[in-house]
Amino acid sequence: MGDASTAWRAREADGLFHRIGAFLAEHRLSPEPAHYAFAYAVLVAPNGPLAAQVARLTDGGCRLTREDMVRLSGGLSAGAPAAESERRQPQLDQAERLVAETQAQVDDFAAIVRTMRRETNGFGRDLAQSAAAINEATPVAVADLSRITGVMIARAKDSETKLALATDETERLRTKLAEACETARRDPLTGLANRLAFAEAYATRKPDQGPYCLALCDIDHFKRVNDVHGHGVGDRVLKMIGHALVENCNGQLVTRYGGEEFAILIKGMKLTDATKMIDRARKTIANRRLRNRDTDAPIGAVTFSAGIVAVGTHESAEEATDRADKLLYNAKSLGRDRVCAG
Repeated sequence: MGDASTAWRAREADGLFHRIGAFLAEHRLSPEPAHYAFAYAVLVAPNGPLAAQVARLTDGGCRLTREDMVRLSGGLSAGAPAAESERRQPQLDQAERLVAETQAQVDDFAAIVRTMRRETNGFGRDLAQSAAAINEATPVAVADLSRITGVMIARAKDSETKLALATDETERLRTKLAEACETARRDPLTGLANRLAFAEAYATRKPDQGPYCLALCDIDHFKRVNDVHGHGVGDRVLKMIGHALVENCNGQLVTRYGGEEFAILIKGMKLTDATKMIDRARKTIANRRLRNRDTDAPIGAVTFSAGIVAVGTHESAEEATDRADKLLYNAKSLGRDRVCAG
């Protein structure tokens, strides 16, 4: 009965987390803890007041907005915005599936451990009774003792089997968590590290690997590429720029910071050398002549502008990024296709 109840609870938990994933996908919400907490609160109480308010807001096929969620839940922690477009949904679905599967494995593992604890308690009780039987041994008691010992040996083997299963489950769980962690820090379009990975790398800078510089690069007239050639070509241009920056930045951390903007955290270089490196990347990209591979129409030169700063030892990411962004704006206002350092 206990095993059946445990299996039923595991199936229920698995179903709930799949429904949470579907809820997030329907409303184009990113897979972050605050969004999962909101979806959980709605789905575990389908007849509750929160679910009723969500139903009213989404009547007619409308999607929830982040502002709706903040208002209904009384405030959400800051996090990534909803998915940028429909073409990113498969990657978000993958992340949601990973989280749901991992949660299901956590539930299964917890059930195994609870069962082992119950059986271990019973084993200790039986062992105490056996010790008492030994102290009061009679010819009849010896036969009973032999039977009890056999039962305890069988239960010990069963516990060893369950412990091995729990160990395997732990390893699978660790793999899933590592995969989910990697997915959360990777831009699905370009394959580069994303804004979250950049923030973590900035926060964990090591003084012995400095000095550090920060560059912000923004593709010039990128909207024109999308408008003239379509978003598919725009996506390929983004990937080309990202990969060219990686190739020309000598192992530095190149991230897609958002939209057509890339952030590069540069370590072990003074500002003058880092500026030369970014400018070489700019020239390399500007010298390429691109064509639309679907229509063979020329795209022409694609360039970027950049702002780059030396990072202060105790300077926050926001402060350094703000200074680099001002220099990037200067580069744009001076005619684009240039690097401004400061």
